Amino acid sequence: MQSKQDYPKDLLLDSYDYYLPEELIAQDPLGKRDDSRMMVLHKDKHFEHSVIGQLTQFLAPGDCLVVNESKVIPARIFGHLPNSEAMIECLLIREVEKDTWRCLAKPGRKLKLGRHIIFKKDILEADVMDIEEDGSRLLHFYYQGIWEEVLAELGEMPLPPYIHHVLKDHNRYQTVYAKRSGSVAAPTAGLHFTEGLLARVKARGIGIAPLSLHVGIGTFRPVKEENILHHTMHRELYELSSESARLINECKKNRGRIVCVGTTSCRTLESIADEETGLVKPCLGETDIFIYPGYRFKIMDALLTNFHLPKSSLLMLVSAFYGRANILSAYEEAISEKYRFYSFGDCMFIEGEETHVSF
Repeated sequence: MQSKQDYPKDLLLDSYDYYLPEELIAQDPLGKRDDSRMMVLHKDKHFEHSVIGQLTQFLAPGDCLVVNESKVIPARIFGHLPNSEAMIECLLIREVEKDTWRCLAKPGRKLKLGRHIIFKKDILEADVMDIEEDGSRLLHFYYQGIWEEVLAELGEMPLPPYIHHVLKDHNRYQTVYAKRSGSVAAPTAGLHFTEGLLARVKARGIGIAPLSLHVGIGTFRPVKEENILHHTMHRELYELSSESARLINECKKNRGRIVCVGTTSCRTLESIADEETGLVKPCLGETDIFIYPGYRFKIMDALLTNFHLPKSSLLMLVSAFYGRANILSAYEEAISEKYRFYSFGDCMFIEGEETHVSF
């Protein structure tokens, strides 16, 4: 059996740990989305402090922003068993077929196979159809009306466990361009954008290519394997339209930069880009891509992203793009400068090395 000392440092889970003072975990969104601070990590490895409202200064005409237009659903719902008032909490993870969802439930021991759950009598009820190996339940829902409207009435936003404040405005956990319902967590890098900032991006001659990747519950789960190669990623649904594929490919061919807004956009593009050319095709599918140091990026040239949790797969992704030691150094500076961390926190703009592809 290998010991920790036998693993390369970049593959050792403890190499992605850092200390964050609790007061730097942002509990509420800022009053204005584009007031967020932005730490710029230049490709020559020096850092600069700016704000997201100045993003266009770090972009050039011909670049292309790739954004995730997935919309967070109010996926946390509360119900009870017949003849019982004890509350049962269910978190919708993914629709596996029409009106049947994989869910996390607590207390799970009460949801045995065949049990019936009442969320609101005659409005939303469900049966336990199966119990998965990981303890999740397959629930088939019965409802009156339109599913999205019923869920909007009865459901709550599934905020990450490190946020303890009540979110007063649910729209602040959605991007302004969110369109396709399906995520159980927000693609948080996009939360900084306003319609005004998007307009300034377009006015500078920078393309905006939307895609969708429905963020799953795995985004909340830390890596636990001592050797990160043993970690298994969750699968997530994605879709890229023909128009977005055209915009992205045109940008690549004209030597513009593909700037991913968030790790979800990155993971989608890196899953579907051609190994040699970095070009993409319109497609619909699933990805469980795990990006960690040593990965060769096929298409992404720059990344706008929030600050990530210690020992998380997302911290490993940004370390693969900019170098683990460089990222940890940047995080150390961000902490000393009192940046706000995580979902409602500030962001960083990371420049990659020059890429050279031939067509």
